[in-house]
Amino acid sequence: MIFLLSFTNSAATHLVSLSKFPILRTPQFSTMSTNFFKSHAFAGNPIKLRTPKPTDPFSPPSALKTLKNLLLGNTHEPHSPNFKILPFRKGRPLAGSVRDSNEPNWHLGWLSFGDCKAFLENSEVNLSEDTLVYLGSDSEGDGVYVVYWGIDVTEAGNGLVKELGGNQFCFVELRTLMVATDWENASSMGQLAIAGHARSLLEWHTVSRFCGFCGGKNILIDAGRRKQCSNELCKKKIYPRVDPVVIMLVIDKENDRALLSRQSRFVLRMWSCLAGFMEPGESLEEAVRRETWEETGIEVGQVVYHSSQPWPVGPSSMPCQLMVGFFAYAKSLDINVDKEELEDAKWHSREDVKKALTIAEYKKAQRTAAGKVDQMCKGVERGQSLSSDFNVESGELAPMFIPGPFAIANHLISSWVNGIESQLASSFSNL
Repeated sequence: MIFLLSFTNSAATHLVSLSKFPILRTPQFSTMSTNFFKSHAFAGNPIKLRTPKPTDPFSPPSALKTLKNLLLGNTHEPHSPNFKILPFRKGRPLAGSVRDSNEPNWHLGWLSFGDCKAFLENSEVNLSEDTLVYLGSDSEGDGVYVVYWGIDVTEAGNGLVKELGGNQFCFVELRTLMVATDWENASSMGQLAIAGHARSLLEWHTVSRFCGFCGGKNILIDAGRRKQCSNELCKKKIYPRVDPVVIMLVIDKENDRALLSRQSRFVLRMWSCLAGFMEPGESLEEAVRRETWEETGIEVGQVVYHSSQPWPVGPSSMPCQLMVGFFAYAKSLDINVDKEELEDAKWHSREDVKKALTIAEYKKAQRTAAGKVDQMCKGVERGQSLSSDFNVESGELAPMFIPGPFAIANHLISSWVNGIESQLASSFSNL
């Protein structure tokens, strides 16, 4: 099965309607019957779709005021929004699992304010305005709003893990939840986006405890969405960090090939796009050309934007990477691999890449991962590697597979395989 990305008219119009260029006709891309995607994994967060007004009862300032009153025991405020809290432990969100039509389906382990307070009552973690981080809000209808919070309970110890386990909850790696998410299910994709945003914020708080200007201790402000130095002589404000990464599919148009690479950390048989962090003082296009040249010795000419994806499953030191995807067109073809960066890089024909997308049974891997989460929540953890699920129907190992539909690399490669890339490139050739 091949998974494709459908380009939206609004995104394309935004790119071509630049002030110094005439407005071009928005390219029309055909709708593919196999398109499952409304947005990238970790994008489309349903509780961050708009910024509330400060006077709204569910805005960060108002919610923080209500939280302080709840912590003081004043639970009789009129029209108070409902609070739900998502605990994290070592970067892993709390999750549960239910069976829908006999298929396991994970969900986030939201706790009410009262339940969370009870679970943490005898632990090393205090439920306070200094530990809760505002995640967003949503309406339940009839004027009832829910405010969502995240909290890091890593210091709470194993007793909390056992207590939550008794309620069939467990802390699950976000990357495992990513693979286990049913991308045809908008609700599941939304929960994954919420978990990714929450992990990014909480991990950022962990790595930004002290001021980079004076060394003073940072404190939470704006309901945990910002931090500020506690030193009265400094008081610098610190904002969540985003690390931009360019990811590009390098294309040999003349010979109808794409350049794919392997890193030593990749699972066996997996090939993907080139990628690398931006450096200070360079544009996105320059980063694409520099990284391609440094890693493979290929010179790139035209660079065309595709889409972007939040990526909160990197190392905790970089909790919120932003993957910015491009098509890059090769001006040279001889590969000179930098062995310190890559294990290998090769040109692959369109037909070979198409077979790799077809053979890799992403849906089977998703169901297997969902089953693993279900077992973990029931207290039976399986040790099977998720990579072992990418097998052909006959049971033989696929000679090559591409990252699953949760990764922007899959979208880039699928777009090229199915000819969408050439339509996009021609649409921007006059800019």
